[in-house]
Amino acid sequence: VQLQASGGGLVQAGGSLSLSCAASGSIVSINVMGWYRQAPGKERELVATITSDGSTHYANPVKARFTISRDNARNTVYLQMNSLRPEDTAVYYCNADMSTTEPFYRNYWGQGTLVTVSS
Repeated sequence: VQLQASGGGLVQAGGSLSLSCAASGSIVSINVMGWYRQAPGKERELVATITSDGSTHYANPVKARFTISRDNARNTVYLQMNSLRPEDTAVYYCNADMSTTEPFYRNYWGQGTLVTVSS
């Protein structure tokens, strides 16, 4: 079971980027999926989460600029990032609680994708 993130890159301030993260393997069920980020010299922090029924939660710095969504049929979570700022520069990690044998869930991390926002 693994998470594979993609979509990072370099963008100018004010621009947009879209990230995606696909889960693969012998997955029976996925509960919460989310995105976290870690800027140079800082701790990893929450960006946004989404439950299996679509309820979302955003960290204050990204509210109204980022949108998290998921496709349950494809086991994929997305992050649409608009109005990007230099302080959004970080490695972005996807995260998910997944089950290979119900009712047991385990937390998984993707490999990270770098987002760089130039001023």
